[in-house]
Amino acid sequence: MVKNSFSMTMFSRSANEGFARAVVSAFASQLDPTLEEISDIKTAVSEAVTNCIVHAYDSGVGKIYITAELIDDNVMKIKIRDKGRGIENVQRAMEPLYTTVGGERAGLGFAVMMSFMDSVKVRSTVGKGTSIIMIKKINRRFSING
Repeated sequence: MVKNSFSMTMFSRSANEGFARAVVSAFASQLDPTLEEISDIKTAVSEAVTNCIVHAYDSGVGKIYITAELIDDNVMKIKIRDKGRGIENVQRAMEPLYTTVGGERAGLGFAVMMSFMDSVKVRSTVGKGTSIIMIKKINRRFSING
């Protein structure tokens, strides 16, 4: 059961990556996470948003859509999606060190997301975009009300 949720849309500009981290982590604070759990969420969100910025829109700026839900008092579901070029081979893209960009990119985005979140699912259609759904269970010290 969803206890609370939010959604936002922003442009795929690198300046917005930090903003997305801050908003999602502030929303997660309702669950009274540990500093480590907040850091995990921030890192995973940063990687997902950076993937949208770097890979989704080849020829310019597009939109990134972020939603988050607090589910059953101790679970946070985060969905980050774009309507960009999509990923041709999701399984290959999720392999550590794989990148289509090269240069300074390490190709560790999905591996990092998977190491910090309890679940990461990626859906993508070439030419239509990519959705990343991440789940984080918070070790609860108390319940949220209402």
